[in-house]
Amino acid sequence: MKSFGGPVLFLDRSDINTDEIIPAKYLTEITKQDLKPYLLEDLKLPGFDPKSAKTLGAGVVVSRANFGCGSSREHAPWVFEVNGMFVVIAQSFARIFRQNMFNCGMAAIELSADQIERLFGYSDAPDATIEVDVAKASLTVSGGGRKESMQFEISPFDQALVLAGGWVDYADGKY
Repeated sequence: MKSFGGPVLFLDRSDINTDEIIPAKYLTEITKQDLKPYLLEDLKLPGFDPKSAKTLGAGVVVSRANFGCGSSREHAPWVFEVNGMFVVIAQSFARIFRQNMFNCGMAAIELSADQIERLFGYSDAPDATIEVDVAKASLTVSGGGRKESMQFEISPFDQALVLAGGWVDYADGKY
């Protein structure tokens, strides 16, 4: 079973595209596991290191608007999945990336700009974590001695996909 939470990787930028998530030169790899070392390899942010313990130890990604834009490839959610990051939270997502997340049984959570800003208020806390309860459509962020909860919207179908473990498991259970 996937764990929807953990330490947070804050990526403070809008328009992070699928080529930055997983460079196209690795799309010939045979298995999802083969993608693992290339997560966010081409992402350029001040102070960001894709090989750091903070990056590789994260369970949740928080970013800004239009996350996952660019090419429509399943590899982008897959590389998060094989690295144990089953939740991406952003103000908005590229439509195909968002649906690929749900199809893989992962949570793509959209929050308002104000809520995203509140989450980024925890980015300086080295112990920042987010726990997500998909069934209750709520999350709890904590760090630096603070803690707060937020609700989010998720369609019943997308929620069912995530709770089932993805489209294949959902279909196996329904048909």
